[in-house]
Amino acid sequence: MAGLSLNARAAILSILGLVVTLLIWELATPKAAAVGELTEYEILMGVGQPEAGVPPPSALFVKAWEELSNPFYDAGPNDKGIGIQIGYSLFRVLTGYALAALVAIPLGFLIGMSPVAYKALNPYIQVLRPISPLAWMPLALFIIQDSEASAIFVIFICSIWPMLINTAFGVAGVREDWVNVARTHELSPLRTALTVILPAAAPTIVTGMRISIGIAWLVIVAAEMLVGGTGIGYYVWNEWNNLDLTSVIFSILMIGVVGMLLDAAFGLLQRAVTYAE
Repeated sequence: MAGLSLNARAAILSILGLVVTLLIWELATPKAAAVGELTEYEILMGVGQPEAGVPPPSALFVKAWEELSNPFYDAGPNDKGIGIQIGYSLFRVLTGYALAALVAIPLGFLIGMSPVAYKALNPYIQVLRPISPLAWMPLALFIIQDSEASAIFVIFICSIWPMLINTAFGVAGVREDWVNVARTHELSPLRTALTVILPAAAPTIVTGMRISIGIAWLVIVAAEMLVGGTGIGYYVWNEWNNLDLTSVIFSILMIGVVGMLLDAAFGLLQRAVTYAE
């Protein structure tokens, strides 16, 4: 491995670690004896059946093949494909996230550019920011009286703070002489914000957006467990109620994969904005 690049060596070690982990997991999981190897009495007595526990990786691979070969089937309210469930969750996440961005970024500019606005709004931010997003769910359900809109509101409230704080921090950190040059050229405050401050603060703003999307995806799973109906969170909870641990673990892995893809997309955006400076 000495002649390989750093990325190649890291990839090989990562794959080896995964293979070893799956092999140990497979060997450590009790297996059921084949039905043909047991007498009728042994079958009735439960002989050869493994104790309830974590399913082996081989069972997860079978489940993944079943689900991913037809991810968009719809057989009724409680039987939808994993693709449909993830689609519902992504719709809620992206809707709440977009609404949060529409509020957080302009408000962050205001706070970052105006010391008076910062001092006036900071107490409210410090009180509301530490509140768990799920604590808002009962109030949202009571006021909005719609589970879909309530889930979107929870995503909105959890997404807004990292974007707001990072935007304000990035705007406030723009070099003073750049702003003075804009004033010298008699640029309007709006034009100064768009042509001078926004490009300089963009990497910090995108960092806040990247943090927010991760939090939003994390929160939607818990929110959908509470409101039920559709979504990947509901899928996890429904499979747990069905005592199907294989489906539960498969859905957990899918949550991780989608979260990784969302983070990777914002990582590409972050690098593009950074290199564009």
